[in-house]
Amino acid sequence: MTTGATVWLTGLPSAGKTTIAYELAGRLRGEGHRVEVLDGDEIREFISAGLGFSREDRHTNVQRIGFVAELLARNGVKALVPVIAPYADSRDAVRKRHEENGTPYLEIHVATPVDVCSVRDVKGLYAKQAAGELSGLTGVDDPYEEPETPDLRIESQHQTVQESAASVYALLSERGLA
Repeated sequence: MTTGATVWLTGLPSAGKTTIAYELAGRLRGEGHRVEVLDGDEIREFISAGLGFSREDRHTNVQRIGFVAELLARNGVKALVPVIAPYADSRDAVRKRHEENGTPYLEIHVATPVDVCSVRDVKGLYAKQAAGELSGLTGVDDPYEEPETPDLRIESQHQTVQESAASVYALLSERGLA
């Protein structure tokens, strides 16, 4: 059986987390790995429906995703998790769950600056916030606690999606997980 692992990609909205995750997933699948991408938007729709964006609800959402990711990873799946997870204590709790179960866990900080994210604005969130139609946007008027010691920091504004995914793949390889 192949070794599973959770690869958590954290960062601001429109940082490139999901794009990198799908690029990496394609490469891993091409090599025969079992891979699932736990997209934050899909999780909110199907597993965390009804949760809002308060600190408590965001924590609950992250814990639910972390539970599913760890379950998949301990059963030989590479769980790629492109989820903002803005609070350090929430991410730390997910890492601890993995450690307690002996499940590999990598935290990747997609450290794209807010000014770059606001230009990309994949979902139009930054434009809505600027127009006063949205409040509580992570990294703008709601906190984002950057990881202090991620396993890898990616500055996606300085490299292609393929290069970003390759750097995560290299880390997986270095750890014996690819």
